[in-house]
Amino acid sequence: MTNTPFTTGQILARLAAIAFVPLVLIVLFLWGGGWLTPQRLSADKLVNVLQQAGGEHPGYRRNHAKGLCVTGSFISNGNASTLSRASVFAVGETPVTGRFAIAGGNPAAPDYAVPVRSLALAFQLANGEQWRTGMNAMPFFPVSTVEQFYELQVASLPDAATGKPDAGKFKAFVQKNPEVAPFLAWAKQNVPSTSWASDRFNSLNAFRFMDKADVAHLVRWSMVPHTDYQPISADEKRDKNFLQTDLKQRLAQGPLKWDLLITVAQPGDDGSNAAKVWPADRQTINAGTLVLTRATEQQNGPCNDINYDPLILPDGIAASDDPLLNARSAAYAKSYNARTREQSAQAGAHL
Repeated sequence: MTNTPFTTGQILARLAAIAFVPLVLIVLFLWGGGWLTPQRLSADKLVNVLQQAGGEHPGYRRNHAKGLCVTGSFISNGNASTLSRASVFAVGETPVTGRFAIAGGNPAAPDYAVPVRSLALAFQLANGEQWRTGMNAMPFFPVSTVEQFYELQVASLPDAATGKPDAGKFKAFVQKNPEVAPFLAWAKQNVPSTSWASDRFNSLNAFRFMDKADVAHLVRWSMVPHTDYQPISADEKRDKNFLQTDLKQRLAQGPLKWDLLITVAQPGDDGSNAAKVWPADRQTINAGTLVLTRATEQQNGPCNDINYDPLILPDGIAASDDPLLNARSAAYAKSYNARTREQSAQAGAHL
């Protein structure tokens, strides 16, 4: 993808057309929770700036507030066991609790408001370990550092007087951070699908798979759907809950499936920069199939109390040196603690 230059007018028009402001906010919070040093940047600061845009919605996640719980299993074929000793990759079946969501901090937002969607999964391994992962339906992250995440959030905040982004602030950010251009180009041409079931969800961050000899293999992964892609329709743009309605209807007819594809890096591939894709010729391994069988509302559902912290990993999977991973973990903890505290207070008020 080339770094196509954008005028300020083009950028702002695109922001308005696809609700880019909540998109930026959600992906920044999801991947850039603000773990640096207390003196420089904190999860508190990022959560606070997020709430300036999304508003306060007690008891809900600070981002990807609107979602749907799903349950099912991962059926491993054993192919990835040469890369990782994690028991989830041995031949067999592992229970999974997941959550589909859309970007943004408003749990009442329309499903069509933001083109980027997410899938989070918690694998409950037979030995008591868990593997938790959060993936997004986009090919790469806008920027590579936590400082840039925060600056982009601030630059994207709507002006209090106009309710729209400040053109000067956003232009200044783009000029200072030209690496964001490929993401802007992707967002400009992306056409969302008609269903979560047909979305491809990518880890974006790299991780290390550790084999039985304790040799590390740098990898990324994707959940690749069995359901064919169809572009969002005009009717769906009039239904604020079309993604949830669609998924429930599909699951009522039968299971939905995705293949877990592991992409293996070659020497020289950068595992520390989620804004850079690896070459398309890298080895991929089909590790098995995710099979989802049931959907339930998120409030009081099985996914509601799960913190999908990407650093909750079993033996055989380890973090890479991507700085966003610690940031994600810190932000998830801050959001989880806040919303569970609020949910407890709400429950107490109804006694």
